[in-house]
Amino acid sequence: MKKFIHIDMDCFYAAVEMRDNPALANVPLAIGGNSRRGVLSTANYIAREYGVRSAMSNYRAKQLCPDLVIVPGRMQVYKQASSQIRAVFKHYTDLIEPLSLDEAYLDVTDSNACHGSATLMAEQIRADIFAATGLTASAGIAPIKFIAKIASDENKPNGQFVVLPEQVDDFLAQLPLGKIPGVGKVTLEKLNLKGLYTGADVRAKGVNWMQQHVGNFGVSLYQKCAGLHIGKVSTERTRKSLSVEHTYEYNKTSLQACLDQLPILLAELQRRLTKQQLEQRINKLSVKVKFANFVVTSADQTCHRLDETILAELLSKAYQRGLQQPVRLLGVGVGVKNEPQQHLQLSILD
Repeated sequence: MKKFIHIDMDCFYAAVEMRDNPALANVPLAIGGNSRRGVLSTANYIAREYGVRSAMSNYRAKQLCPDLVIVPGRMQVYKQASSQIRAVFKHYTDLIEPLSLDEAYLDVTDSNACHGSATLMAEQIRADIFAATGLTASAGIAPIKFIAKIASDENKPNGQFVVLPEQVDDFLAQLPLGKIPGVGKVTLEKLNLKGLYTGADVRAKGVNWMQQHVGNFGVSLYQKCAGLHIGKVSTERTRKSLSVEHTYEYNKTSLQACLDQLPILLAELQRRLTKQQLEQRINKLSVKVKFANFVVTSADQTCHRLDETILAELLSKAYQRGLQQPVRLLGVGVGVKNEPQQHLQLSILD
């Protein structure tokens, strides 16, 4: 029987800022850029009570919470805290799958720590993290990987939730499908239209019906709801792409104005490629454009190096589709060859 722990730090970036500046501890706080069109990366729990969420624009967040304090991110500080957290994990297992700076899966099946009790390990890991960083974490413990992730949300913040092996069947039967990783809003709406709301609904239909009416995703969903998808911790992550994008405070109203931004975006993309040692793995260039009416378009081309001329051509092609609409956002990116790299997930603040 497998033993998985999912550790999720509590509003990590905001928690670091509150730790380092106690004056922020009791105010609605968010991390993000200072411009009106900036996007928030996270918010503390006080701000969340007003409806403030990650990926929300500063403007919308201020509408919901006029007293919201927005501070710029300090990625190096967050990375330092994340390294301290990873060091704690290594005292318990080498099977660690980081999902981001503030979240990871641990496989503790063969760990002898805490007499082999995953529940006690999760408690001790959380205590060790707090001792090392002054930050709180929540945990989920389960014999199935994705259930551990769901469980880590049950007693947030600064808590943990255990799903024992004998509880898995009932837990999955009652589980709302929207809580399963990979089931987004659009997918959930489609499942609901077919009368599927919980794990029990999926199991009642059977795998053949799910494949016929939902496709291959339906088979995967059935396996999860039936407790057949145990999962495994992957200690290596594969990066398939890398991109840089910028939302402008004032719309770009001409193609030339957009082209003038290309060297800036390209320089940032080059910096990230060099940092992640991905320059020799490029296999595609891409451009993304979001217009003022929020329509998004993109263009790409096979290429094995950064080429400003090709990116300019792709940008021109994408811009023409907007029929003279002003441009709100520009992005450039690369596809990379499929080779394993360790721990390459970038934060939107990096």
